[in-house]
Amino acid sequence: MKEEVVILVDSEDKVLGTMPKLEAHEKGILHRAFSVFLFNSKKELLLQRRAENKYHSPGLWTNTCCSHQRLNESTIEAGNRRLMEEMGITSDLKRVFTFKYKTEFDNGLIEHELDHVLFGYSNDSPNINLAEVSAWKWLDVKSIENDIIVNPNLYTTWFKIIFDRFSDYIKKNESYSK
Repeated sequence: MKEEVVILVDSEDKVLGTMPKLEAHEKGILHRAFSVFLFNSKKELLLQRRAENKYHSPGLWTNTCCSHQRLNESTIEAGNRRLMEEMGITSDLKRVFTFKYKTEFDNGLIEHELDHVLFGYSNDSPNINLAEVSAWKWLDVKSIENDIIVNPNLYTTWFKIIFDRFSDYIKKNESYSK
């Protein structure tokens, strides 16, 4: 089930109301979101390539999954729900940081999100939802860093922002692997 409504928030994550998702992206209104980063025992990150039918950033590589929380749903619940819906995997997710970003896309849509970043662990192979995901791969952090430098246009904006700002944290933080 796709999210049709997003939760509008202020910069402190206080709920201000709701708005249809497309309208929020057309107007660039700040809303709550989350991004899941799933690691395996080799400390590789599970990446997905977004399906070609996505309304923005189609066919680009990104983190394991992302979406928007529903009303009365915790960020961890939302992350687990979406992880199962997109990748067919479950994990014990942990919120590790939050950041705010705003970017405009070629199609006129604007992402303005307060993004809660979640880390989890699994060695399971994904069972992807082809309506959401066209491909997947496990890749180590250094290889991802290098590929973003060489092929930046192959990755989503939010993924590059997270990687640019937090790659040192990701590499040094042992909580992302068992």
